[in-house]
Amino acid sequence: MTSTDSTSDATAPKTPVFTDFRRIVIKVGSALLVDREHGRVKLAWLTSLVEDIATLHGRGCEVMVVSSGAIALGRTVLGLPKGPLKLEDSQAAAAVGQITLSRTWAQILGHYGITAGQVLLTLGDTEERRRYLNARSTLGRLMDLKAVPIINENDTVATTEIRYGDNDRLAARVATMASADLLVLLSDIDGLYTAPPAQDPSATLIPVVPRIGAEIEAIAGDAGSELSRGGMRTKIEAGKIATSAGTHMVIASGHVKNPLKRIREGGRCTWFLTSANPVRARKSWIAGALEPRGTLHLDDGAVAALRRGASLLPAGVKRVEGLFDRGDAVVLRGPDGAEVGRGLVAYDSTHAARIMGRSTHEIETLLGVPGRSEMVHRDDMALGVE
Repeated sequence: MTSTDSTSDATAPKTPVFTDFRRIVIKVGSALLVDREHGRVKLAWLTSLVEDIATLHGRGCEVMVVSSGAIALGRTVLGLPKGPLKLEDSQAAAAVGQITLSRTWAQILGHYGITAGQVLLTLGDTEERRRYLNARSTLGRLMDLKAVPIINENDTVATTEIRYGDNDRLAARVATMASADLLVLLSDIDGLYTAPPAQDPSATLIPVVPRIGAEIEAIAGDAGSELSRGGMRTKIEAGKIATSAGTHMVIASGHVKNPLKRIREGGRCTWFLTSANPVRARKSWIAGALEPRGTLHLDDGAVAALRRGASLLPAGVKRVEGLFDRGDAVVLRGPDGAEVGRGLVAYDSTHAARIMGRSTHEIETLLGVPGRSEMVHRDDMALGVE
């Protein structure tokens, strides 16, 4: 790593090394992706970004993309006027534009031998735990299969998200949900400045933000273009979400070809640092921030397996207490009644009681539908004091 300030300052914050990251979320805004005058995708620019993604993919990185652009593309196809749209017009534009957006991503990624997967989310999908677990599982499986999830807000049915939401914060929530170690916000601007550079010629770039405090929030600006519903303020809010969950964030300009290569080579940008890591931050959240809704009592074999890093299978559960839904937090207790850990359960209490003590291959027979192999996945579990 290299220092962002004078090498004589031993306390200066260090710039992260881009190639050290292995699970990366990239957010692309409408103003970068869509030709404003003609209302179509900037194919040359997008191809250069996908080239960067393919390079990361080839190195074994797991990449997710949060892509704006559906409304901007759809409004042109439908002949809607410039300026703010009525809610129903935004939803109609999103329905039409999403087809073009997804097809374009799939085609260009396909040229590099990469499969694209479309995932439409609202902020509610990252907040309500049942939907959160479903979305997290889908993203994880897509990456296991070497696909690149292309994620967008589900603007065709969302209401609050269209009026007030933005893909900066959605990207931050996706990054935390997927335990990404880096969030990249490609923007109209190449980072955070001491003042809005369009208004203050003396403004200087802040290369590293060790912590987002009141002074950083105070200098955030507003939205800068018609196509972009975000702005520096939403990017700072995204940074707070990401860094609190153990994810580093970087804001960099998208107004260059191969923008990720530019970051890797030390181009101008602003890094927002976290002192945690996504796995430990997530486990701390499970261990201490969620109110348990029930208890699973385990046998000795299950407790030993968990301590070796395994997931909790139904066969290791001997008794179920409480009423809980899928995604709720539960306490895990050993045969002596001592708390072993806590986790997010993959079944509601009724189904958990039905399959406890049984083998995974019996789940479909017992429930009538295929179920998940794990009662609590190891990624959704915090053992002891994490």
